Amino acid sequence: MKKAVRIRGTDFLQNHVLESISCDEIKIDYRVEDTVSEMKQYECCLLGGTFDRFHAGHELLLSTAFSMADKVEIHILNQNDAEKKSPHILPVEVRMGAIEHWLKEHNQSNYQLFELIDRHGPAPSHAKADAIVATVETKFECEKINKLRVENNLKELDIIIVPQLQSSDGGIISSTRIRNGTIDTEGLPWIRKDWRIHPLLMTKEVGNMLKEPFGTLFEGPEHEPSIALENIFIEYDFTESLLVTVGDVTTKTALDMDVVPDIALIDGKTKRTDLPDSERIDIEVFERQMLIENPAGRLNPGLLKAIEECFFSEEKCVITVEGEEDLAPLFVHLCAPLETVILYGQPHKGVVAQTTTLASKERCVQILGMFEVLD
Repeated sequence: MKKAVRIRGTDFLQNHVLESISCDEIKIDYRVEDTVSEMKQYECCLLGGTFDRFHAGHELLLSTAFSMADKVEIHILNQNDAEKKSPHILPVEVRMGAIEHWLKEHNQSNYQLFELIDRHGPAPSHAKADAIVATVETKFECEKINKLRVENNLKELDIIIVPQLQSSDGGIISSTRIRNGTIDTEGLPWIRKDWRIHPLLMTKEVGNMLKEPFGTLFEGPEHEPSIALENIFIEYDFTESLLVTVGDVTTKTALDMDVVPDIALIDGKTKRTDLPDSERIDIEVFERQMLIENPAGRLNPGLLKAIEECFFSEEKCVITVEGEEDLAPLFVHLCAPLETVILYGQPHKGVVAQTTTLASKERCVQILGMFEVLD
């Protein structure tokens, strides 16, 4: 049964570090008395960060700041510095837009939103600021800011430490874990526990849904898949994103073009017909080789485990499936870091490229929920 923790912003005390909060669902109370100016402890509270993939932890930072100050200034890390942390951090306009959306949803008006041009922004010389919100990880930077403020003959800022939120798997809710594909923005794992234990059987409804390409179709003649793949390799930058190929023809074509996928799933067949030896893939080009049983129309826990292991590995991996790998992309998306590109052939049409996003993960969860769970 899900556990809900209700938090009031005014429960956070200045310079007091609370323990990490562990819960499946976080609810933030916004009560009338929290917005009454006379009850606010501070005139102007500063808050800075990257704010990538806006999540429950960000919400807690913002709600704390607004519960304790008349005015809040929010400073978002600029794109150049953000991309030094990860090439997959969203554009600054998108990150700022997510915050503005939250502010409007919660009827917050007394704020200013800025792009953070340098490390500390205006904090060392801000004459009106009297508080700053931080996490345990960023407290040290706030202490450095206070040293600079003393040098500038300004009063030190009160540092409000906001606790970390724990995801339901015991880890911390963070943008990094979301980008790595482990959890969603509420801290819930993408993979359900029963999918790790029980085989899943495709239903007729799911089969009809999967007939339509899920992703971008790159057209090309069926007898010459390299034409479609060439356009894909022009479109995508695989120096920054992982590449997964599903299917023997797509994988072999990539290899023939001197592109070794990070992960490949093959079954020795094309259109359910065994490939002749001359067209089979030399799996020795992959540093790690795995053999997994997965019958047609099913998804076995063993396949899920193998795919997960491949994403944790730094080696190039190939999974040879005894049975069929057609449904594997549903598991691949759930295990993959964001911006992973998955390629598979579309009969008579070309090659489909699917990028792993939060939306694609959500869609896969929805589809897998329609499978029959077997004992």
